[in-house]
Amino acid sequence: MTDITVPVLGESVTEATVGKWLKSAGDSVQRDEILVELETDKVSIEVSAPEDGTLSEIIAAEGATVEIGALLAKIGAGSGASAAPAATPAPAAASSGATMDVTVPDMGESVAEGTMGAPLKQAGDAVMKNETIVEIETDKVALEVSAPADGTLTEWLASEGDSVTPGMVIARVAAGAAASAPAPKAPTPPPAAPAASGAPVSPSVRRVATEGGVEPSAVPGTGRGGRATKADAMAYVAKGGSASAAPAASAAPSAPRELGPREERVRMTRLRQTIARRLKDAQNSAAMLTTFNDVDMGAIMDLRKTYKEGFLDKHGVKLGFMGFFTKAVVSALKEIPAVNAEIDGTDIIYKNHFDIGMAVGTDKGLVVPVIRDAD
Repeated sequence: MTDITVPVLGESVTEATVGKWLKSAGDSVQRDEILVELETDKVSIEVSAPEDGTLSEIIAAEGATVEIGALLAKIGAGSGASAAPAATPAPAAASSGATMDVTVPDMGESVAEGTMGAPLKQAGDAVMKNETIVEIETDKVALEVSAPADGTLTEWLASEGDSVTPGMVIARVAAGAAASAPAPKAPTPPPAAPAASGAPVSPSVRRVATEGGVEPSAVPGTGRGGRATKADAMAYVAKGGSASAAPAASAAPSAPRELGPREERVRMTRLRQTIARRLKDAQNSAAMLTTFNDVDMGAIMDLRKTYKEGFLDKHGVKLGFMGFFTKAVVSALKEIPAVNAEIDGTDIIYKNHFDIGMAVGTDKGLVVPVIRDAD
């Protein structure tokens, strides 16, 4: 069995979003065949099969956030049907009818627990392999947990709203026919944990709210199903727990507005969500200034014309103007170091290094790769 893990994503990039899987569990794969694409804030990365074999198991579902080194899938030897054959529903237990544990997947580095969402299947229901049966919400992302094989969901060992940890067994599936329903354990009753708000409160939200002196159930939620996230709690505490935000917590999440006759609603990719959030964060935390100056570019135009052919032959890319602009910016920052400084409380931190962010328009949106040590 060979593990497929998240590769190094580049400097300063620590996590990515799993895109669409191009292969399903049980499919044959060939060495270097692309299996899935990972999307980061800066670039999309294709993950390929390291060897010939069978994609035996997909660990990270589409849309999940994964960190470097996280397990994405497993490849087994052979070529063809793996895992649990569900084609013959007649013999309902014997050879392939073993009970399989459904465990909480790895949630990523620094994430130690999550909150169980509402089960999408009940005990006694038939399930198909890789069918989502429940979602687990963490501070950073909602993880989909899938059935490990075709069969019957025999029991739930965790309830909605419970705190769960990686590797914890939350359900069991009897592989094989769906006829065996040995689960008189009725659907687990809803938890009594969250107060009056209706949406469960995760441990991280409860901790941030308690430390900020506000009621955890009063934090308005923007997460799935109206659940509050850690970011919601931090924003609510930062506002002093203002009453204006409180009604949103007890009410259901606001319905999306109705569209006009010539409007269209398209869900943003995680990359575009990150772009929008970071642009707004930059506006909130940085002093924004726009200035216009006339510059004689004649010398640079002549220099570019002289060296552009040799540059293209040597590096395989055309010589643009950004390199010249970056050189000018670094020279200016060296001359006026206060511009390259940061206010930290009552101190000023002067940075004797020059990391330049360059806005680049791509078909997937605006990204800003950072050129480290541009000097």
